[in-house]
Amino acid sequence: MGRGTFRQAAKCLSWGGLSPLQSPLIHSQRGFVMFHRPLLFALIGLAVASRLIPHPPNFVFLGALGLIAGCHFRGAWAVLAPLAALGISDLIGQVAGLRGMGFYQPVVMLAVYTGVAASGLIGRALRNCQSVPRVASASLACSLIFFLLSNLGVWASGAYSAGPAGLVACYTAAIPFFGYTLAGDLFYSALTFGSLAVARVCGPVRLRRLAVVRG
Repeated sequence: MGRGTFRQAAKCLSWGGLSPLQSPLIHSQRGFVMFHRPLLFALIGLAVASRLIPHPPNFVFLGALGLIAGCHFRGAWAVLAPLAALGISDLIGQVAGLRGMGFYQPVVMLAVYTGVAASGLIGRALRNCQSVPRVASASLACSLIFFLLSNLGVWASGAYSAGPAGLVACYTAAIPFFGYTLAGDLFYSALTFGSLAVARVCGPVRLRRLAVVRG
């Protein structure tokens, strides 16, 4: 949509007296949308909940959280947000004795946390454009990097025989889990980025308090 067309559409919509172009949720030529920390903490809470509720393996709001944090939050929060969600949920799982959650083999745990942290760095590439192809590509990159790093950690921990044959066997056994990871990243990315896209045009007035455009 061209800028002139967008301005015409803006005449039909308002945010409590502000057109979408004037709203702090809308991109400008000199800046991108940055959100305040209360929303970040809410998203971290949702990510924790996504791991606590019943779900298919790896179908959680972690990779997508890294993308949204890297795209819309400043500084180290891009990486800290998904790490915080993973750490908090693992702590809860450890204390509560939840199956599949908690603290585990250090090498594997380091690889998993590194793979999750990478999503925040990938999200920074979306700051200037959050088109459907770019978000989908970023989700695929998150899933693939997590798959490669986490299973490399599993192999390095001694769970499989040393050497190329053991590494191939490790990745082969994990292919079904990659499908769940990708499905989860795509689903939650579509949900979060799609919701923000709708909010920029027709969201309630109170959403204006959640964001500020940084030049």
